[in-house]
Amino acid sequence: QVQLVDSGGGLVQAGASLRLSCDAPGGTFSFYAMAWFRQAPGKEREFAAAIGWRLDGTTYYSDSLKGRFAISRDNAKNMVYLQMNGLKPEDTAVYYCAARIGSADERPSEYASWGQGTQVTVSS
Repeated sequence: QVQLVDSGGGLVQAGASLRLSCDAPGGTFSFYAMAWFRQAPGKEREFAAAIGWRLDGTTYYSDSLKGRFAISRDNAKNMVYLQMNGLKPEDTAVYYCAARIGSADERPSEYASWGQGTQVTVSS
């Protein structure tokens, strides 16, 4: 069980940038793969990006987001980030950070720990 706190969302215009943050307990953070998912109104939660645990920093992205979004982690600060550039109205969703022991995964059901979600709204 890992308690996550995600933040950084807001209301922005198309083309703007945001950086989402996720704060995790320091005791086990290094052993967890971290990910970001998003859920728009009326849609299922979908994969956005993931990064491997401390000794495996491989990153993974949804094809539609590759090149605009970047995930990173700071193990010293027990933080994971999602840098979002060139935001589009279709990016509007609640964004959640998630953690699991082991390798990264694109399936929400594989993650046991979640943040409360942070709202990202992009106007046209």
